[in-house]
Amino acid sequence: MPELPEVEVVRRGLERWVGGRTVSDVEVLHPRAVRRHLAGAEDFALGLKGHRFGAPMRRGKYLWLPLADSGTSVLAHLGMSGQLLVKTEQTPDEKHLRIRVRFTDELGAAAPDAAGTELRFVDQRTFGGLSLHENTPDGLPDVIAHIARDPLDPLFDDEAFHQALRRSRSTIKRALLNQSLISGVGNIYADEALWRTRLHYERPTAAFTRPRTAELLGHVRDVMNEALAVGGTSFDSLYVNVNGESGYFDRSLDAYGREDEPCRRCGTPMRRRPWMNRSSYFCPRCQRPPRLP
Repeated sequence: MPELPEVEVVRRGLERWVGGRTVSDVEVLHPRAVRRHLAGAEDFALGLKGHRFGAPMRRGKYLWLPLADSGTSVLAHLGMSGQLLVKTEQTPDEKHLRIRVRFTDELGAAAPDAAGTELRFVDQRTFGGLSLHENTPDGLPDVIAHIARDPLDPLFDDEAFHQALRRSRSTIKRALLNQSLISGVGNIYADEALWRTRLHYERPTAAFTRPRTAELLGHVRDVMNEALAVGGTSFDSLYVNVNGESGYFDRSLDAYGREDEPCRRCGTPMRRRPWMNRSSYFCPRCQRPPRLP
């Protein structure tokens, strides 16, 4: 599933092409695409029609489009294969097009060349969708109010994260994927940051020192910023920006997906282990497992 860098790439594209534009019409082509909007497809469409999109927002892996002056937002669940694409109105429909949003001619803050374009939600596996939610006083859709700030957020509190890490009585990869502790980190970037910090994924968090936490957070931020610079990580055609272009960070991965390939530090073959219905990739020499009591 897309992680912080991939979602941020989409957010930036929406900011350029969609922010400030007024919705003229919404067409829901598959009911599963709005299943999280419990009032149904017609209510979802009516809730958007005539409203202007504010600046797209993101927290961790969660992306939403505020509706100006309404106190509500459209929350995007990209799921396994969801795509938010900006296409010209003349572009043929995608095979898995689920929702179409058309706009008036008013561009607002959008780029001048956004005229004549529409927003499409395309989802091959139909695990994702769009839904309309009330905002909290902080401007978040109410269903994600519990999500922690992400490490690229200027208001992220490093000391609070360190204290929460030590209290969590967990192991480090589980903690990194706990979106109520730190948001935006998924399986790929957890493995990458842990490799850079030389930490095994099962290292207990209770004994973490402030310097070790600071080092880990530094690597988390570095790997995410590096991924952002090249458009995120795309292993197939499903992870794309709003123009349908793939990212290239998969070419720079040091750990994830490199089973049996030599560690870029020491040359030891990388290993993969099943972990929580996922896989963990690590170097058995650089990231030694913790000693069990």
